[in-house]
Amino acid sequence: MPDESTTHKDTYEAGLAVRKAVLGEAHVERSLTKTSEFARPMQELVTEYCWGAIWTRDGLPRATRSLLNIAMLTTLNRGHELAAHVRGALTNGVTEEEIQEVLLQTAIYVGVPAALESFRIAEATIAEVRANG
Repeated sequence: MPDESTTHKDTYEAGLAVRKAVLGEAHVERSLTKTSEFARPMQELVTEYCWGAIWTRDGLPRATRSLLNIAMLTTLNRGHELAAHVRGALTNGVTEEEIQEVLLQTAIYVGVPAALESFRIAEATIAEVRANG
């Protein structure tokens, strides 16, 4: 977790390392190199704050953070981000059954249509991860 002596650059670099560890170096490099100059500040903000300030904290293990993101992204109906975080969850040691359980719970608390779409995305993403080893 950052302390008072941590700079924005430090937090960004820590976030970049965690982002690559969770989502995969190729995915992150693609996101950063394909971004426009207009969108670059958003990529930097996400890397520094989401990944550097939050994902580096000790309070929750990465697997728990992944499961929370799957639930929240289902709630928000953000399929593109959901697929990336399903991959990340698998990287973080989350099981397919745990992903399934989170999606079932979202069906009750968020709504069946959102959960159905997330099931489709998660299943396709899991199949892709299996196929690519």
